[in-house]
Amino acid sequence: MSRTTSPTAQDFVPFATAALDFHRALNIPTGPLVTARAELDALHAHLVAVHELLDAHASRTARLLAVEADQLGAARTRVWQAADHVHGAYHVAPRPGTGEVSEQEACHSGLPEGAPELTICQRHQRAARLVRRRTTPADLHAPFTGLTRH
Repeated sequence: MSRTTSPTAQDFVPFATAALDFHRALNIPTGPLVTARAELDALHAHLVAVHELLDAHASRTARLLAVEADQLGAARTRVWQAADHVHGAYHVAPRPGTGEVSEQEACHSGLPEGAPELTICQRHQRAARLVRRRTTPADLHAPFTGLTRH
């Protein structure tokens, strides 16, 4: 549990981790298969939720421990990068039924594929607004987190 939560507060992160492990064991077969778009959408939602959780922790921690906040901020940036890659993978994954592959640039037009497929793009664009407020373009493209504070 977090240092700032009461002992009676429920910590759901271990349950989320266990659920992901259980999902992987049950639903990801061995052997070469294309990842379904629905799976990529669900993974993207999970990564965006982890990004938002890390952002909340980094923001709160910054007032107390700058070094810890820097580490959490770097983790937040890396999780965003993972979400961005999953979003890209979604757009190059074949559509069910037709096998067509859409272009990621269509996401920026607002309605690339229509509901419910649009939800990943809407979620990604909402999360991108937070990223633009908290992260510089240099941070997003740096091969190193730049953390040097001790």
